[in-house]
Amino acid sequence: MPGEAHTGTAMEDLSSTCESPLLAKPDSNNLAEDGSTDLKGRPVRRSLTGGWTASLLIIGIEIAERLAYYGIASNLVTYLTNVMHQTTVAAAKNVNVWAGTASMLPLFGAFVADSYLGRYWTIFSSSIVYLLGLSLLTLSASLTSFRPSPCDTTSYTCPEALGFQVGFFFFSLYLVALGQGGHKPCLQAFGADQFDDRDPEERKHKSSFFNWWYFGMSSGLVVSISVLMYIQENVGWGLGFGIPTMAMAIALSVFMCGTRLYRHKLPGASPFTGIAQVFVACILKWNVPVPSQGENNIYVIQEEQLLKGEKNRELLPTNQLRFLDKATVAVDLDYKHKDINWRLCTVTQVEEP
Repeated sequence: MPGEAHTGTAMEDLSSTCESPLLAKPDSNNLAEDGSTDLKGRPVRRSLTGGWTASLLIIGIEIAERLAYYGIASNLVTYLTNVMHQTTVAAAKNVNVWAGTASMLPLFGAFVADSYLGRYWTIFSSSIVYLLGLSLLTLSASLTSFRPSPCDTTSYTCPEALGFQVGFFFFSLYLVALGQGGHKPCLQAFGADQFDDRDPEERKHKSSFFNWWYFGMSSGLVVSISVLMYIQENVGWGLGFGIPTMAMAIALSVFMCGTRLYRHKLPGASPFTGIAQVFVACILKWNVPVPSQGENNIYVIQEEQLLKGEKNRELLPTNQLRFLDKATVAVDLDYKHKDINWRLCTVTQVEEP
């Protein structure tokens, strides 16, 4: 009957409506597949985190950091000779020591980030140190009590800087180097973490991210060696150091505003431990032949580790340092020891260092 057919259709529509509630369940397929988490270690959704919004905030703090670092480094010899009254030789030596220290500190920053704090907290803590150093540096250049008196143009004599003036300035300067040591190894990697390598679309965006990253870094460099150097030499050193300080403060505030948008990789074991395990396993298997490509008895990352996000990639064997591949050969004796990690290593662990 027509009436019965109409009633049946209405019932089917009602049933369909009940099975499709307005508040849909979270789509598990939308979760980041590379093991990314939020700041509390919970899985994150691609649609709500990461991507260009998060990465642009990270590029912003990189621009401010490069502006600050090169705004100091590019004109530091001039400041030491004209304001602190050091000889050219002493100024050049001090700048070289400071620049060398700043170049080595990222090794320490990378170790702390990978093993303990993670990239986000390393960036945050180093930004605070960076900002403190810049603030003290601006104070040193602005207040007359923190720098020696100007040279006497009539007698051509320049008073030497007092001990506390030199100490305060270099303390501020090395705080900047320490902050830079936390920034440099983490910012670019943290920006890349905002894109999921297992999603084809985000993989394309990740390639573009590095282009914009270097554009932003170069922009900060150009402004520092042109505008800031002019201000320092023609307007005042206090303002010349103050502008990078304000830029870093603004960039840090913007970076913190995006906290809920970031994707994080949990810190793992110390990279030095992994390197040591490879060499120890290789020594213990000195009499094991080097495996050939495609052997079945080499140890690789387990599938469950990839699914859980404990490892986000698997590397293939290469032809470099082939003797280290002995550490990947599985023998019966390996499984009789409690701590197998010092006898058997994955191919990825061998290739990563």
